[in-house]
Amino acid sequence: MTTFWPMPRIEVRELSAHKETRPAALLTGKSSWETIASLLELPLVVQAEPHRNDREFFDSLASNIPPQVEVVYGVGGGLVSDVAKYIGWVNHLPVVIIPTALSVDGFFTGLVAVREGGTVNYITTGPAEQVVIDWEVIRSAPQYIRGAGITELLTIVTGLLDWRYAAERNKNTTETRYMPWAAGLAAGIAQQAFKIAPGVGEGRVEALRNLLDLICMEVQLTNQLGHNRPQEGSEQYFAYAYESRAVRGRPLPYADMVGPGILIAAALHGQDIAPLRKTLTDAGIRLGQLKPDEVVTTLKALPDYAREHNLPFSILNDLDTSSERVTQLLQTAGIDTTGAR
Repeated sequence: MTTFWPMPRIEVRELSAHKETRPAALLTGKSSWETIASLLELPLVVQAEPHRNDREFFDSLASNIPPQVEVVYGVGGGLVSDVAKYIGWVNHLPVVIIPTALSVDGFFTGLVAVREGGTVNYITTGPAEQVVIDWEVIRSAPQYIRGAGITELLTIVTGLLDWRYAAERNKNTTETRYMPWAAGLAAGIAQQAFKIAPGVGEGRVEALRNLLDLICMEVQLTNQLGHNRPQEGSEQYFAYAYESRAVRGRPLPYADMVGPGILIAAALHGQDIAPLRKTLTDAGIRLGQLKPDEVVTTLKALPDYAREHNLPFSILNDLDTSSERVTQLLQTAGIDTTGAR
């Protein structure tokens, strides 16, 4: 059986106008809840602040939902959205997502990203029942996270290159075969990211609305295809590998890892880095948050990491990881490793 997942119902409204009467479980972060607590009234039964993104932690939360809960709310960013969808899926409860920033496309997908075995695996939970967008809440988020979902659009640039690279070497599966029409649609979505980045960085509602529309179009396309190959490649594999090596405690913001990953992947494919870097910085994405030593170590280990975790074929499978090549690659990508030993 093939399932084509729909989008959640998306409502753009002031949170003060949102009414909930069902007993609720709330997943949120401290700063996120402080931002909107005065705007949103929920009949709370239980509240938790997730701080890990591994399967064991997700299962522990899901198994402790009181029986009187009738709806699960996720208020904040990508982590709470994933946890809320997972808990709703396990307990057969509807889910409402309230983003405090347009930071990821996961608010709108039917997938949950969980870390297990040193990498990211996707669990199909189905989409949330509802996503509520309040532009004043989104605009008030810190610049580096407010429109960080633009990285989801820019991963299309390098994701398409890896998808075609695999096709040219007959390495795609039957289910993920290269489709020129889908690649063309995805490329058109990515192209718009370059145009809206300054407005996203400035917090203009028109640009943020465009970002929302483009993210939804990207999700709709991958829903229809049934896979993420047009939008997920070596740039995200770098982020998975970096996170598995370097992160302890609360996960790093997605864009802090994927932004540099986009530049590295583009350099691997011989692309001009300048437009990508400018678009990322215009949108407020931080490119200097990673530890230089860990960037170098992660990059050298990437081919083995990709093979070990059976990641879809990409240019990483043919990467020369000699010290000279890695140094050259990072210089081309403009990734600062001056602090590396």
